[in-house]
Amino acid sequence: MSIENDERTIRCLVAKVGLDGHDRGAHVISRAFRDAGFEVIYSGLHKAPDDIVQAAVQEDIDVLGISILSGAHDTLVPKIMDGLEEYGAKEETLVLVGGVIPEEDRDELEAAGAAAIFGPGTSIEETIDFVRKNVPDR
Repeated sequence: MSIENDERTIRCLVAKVGLDGHDRGAHVISRAFRDAGFEVIYSGLHKAPDDIVQAAVQEDIDVLGISILSGAHDTLVPKIMDGLEEYGAKEETLVLVGGVIPEEDRDELEAAGAAAIFGPGTSIEETIDFVRKNVPDR
């Protein structure tokens, strides 16, 4: 096995879903992921759940980071998870949710398939380490 196979590039999509227009955190995590050696695609603002699913499937990503601050996470994240499942991509995609997510909503998001939820103040290093340790093998 070559070193290239051992150290394959992790492909990430950082997504802003819904009407949330606050994208500073998405830009920060995108840059940090890039600096960590990940290949990063940023969705841009105001994407519908289906737009995110289509991009994730077409780009054959390993990690989907959903950045959401609008409070609509309990509706939008499950729609994305359902879409990934429709395309057979749910099991091979590590889904992270970042933003202000109330504690009482976290279990439901994890039950829908989110691998982790990162709130304000989470260190970039913690997020990068989580991705490296949990990215699905292909």
